[in-house]
Amino acid sequence: MEAPIKIFSGSKSKYLAEKIANSYGIPLGKTSVLRFSDGEFQPSYDETVRGNYVFIIQSTFMPTENLFELLLMIDAAHRASAYKVIAVIPYFGFARQDRKDKPRVSIGAKMVANLLGAAGVDRVITMDLHADQIQGFFDIPVDHLYSSAIFVPYIHSLNLDNLVIASPDMGGAKRANAYAKFLKTSMVVTHKSRGKANVISEMTVIGDVEGKNIVILDDMIDTAGTITKAADIMMGKGAISVRAIATHAVLSGPAYDRINESALEEIIVTDSIPLQQQCDKIKVLSVADLFADVIKKVYNYQSISSNFIV
Repeated sequence: MEAPIKIFSGSKSKYLAEKIANSYGIPLGKTSVLRFSDGEFQPSYDETVRGNYVFIIQSTFMPTENLFELLLMIDAAHRASAYKVIAVIPYFGFARQDRKDKPRVSIGAKMVANLLGAAGVDRVITMDLHADQIQGFFDIPVDHLYSSAIFVPYIHSLNLDNLVIASPDMGGAKRANAYAKFLKTSMVVTHKSRGKANVISEMTVIGDVEGKNIVILDDMIDTAGTITKAADIMMGKGAISVRAIATHAVLSGPAYDRINESALEEIIVTDSIPLQQQCDKIKVLSVADLFADVIKKVYNYQSISSNFIV
């Protein structure tokens, strides 16, 4: 007999988990969190998970608390005799720490992979990792989804003439090139140097943007310094319009002010992370149907190749 499936959510991802469960066609599982006065907390399942496929949806923005809650939920599911426990992590925190970029620092993404494995997770489903090699940090299956399945149709709907795809840095050139090839258009790259984290000391644009409608692609927007500076430079070089597309709307610190004051016409993001405030320039596209479809295919041992466009 097939093991039944249940979908649960961490505290901060219920806004998305409810949409995923609804798209899948089952109710979201019941959980609760006991919080102690010193800040300690204890999540629990308020229904049986014995013998079930348990999918736990939790993005790890505000990474420490949400990650630890996810680890506790994985452990609790196994101790309650779940058949399989799958972590669905639309936004994978600590992904920027994928290597030692200077002496005496940790590789945070590898440590997170180790923690998830130690907690007993059987599989991870995530989207648009900051670095593809993070998949290799795990000794379990990782389904790495791409938001191109959502963004490409949106770009088509804009019907932009003289479209050019842009990468905000050299690290994103591979992603931008894949989009440019699929959309049969040209691409440009911005080169930046940083004095320290989140601070850009210099930026230049490599390629022709004059008379073009630019779409800048990135995996995340944090303080929005890179995206807004790139947009302002491109408009200064004669671009008709500049838009930005990014999967994860981290949007910390001065991000919203920078976006509002920038030359960006609009920013398109997903709901992997909820917006902290409303902004007329930001459009949110949901990943709920994409994750629901992949969960269904994983549960039924089907290929997910059809979910990849770029």
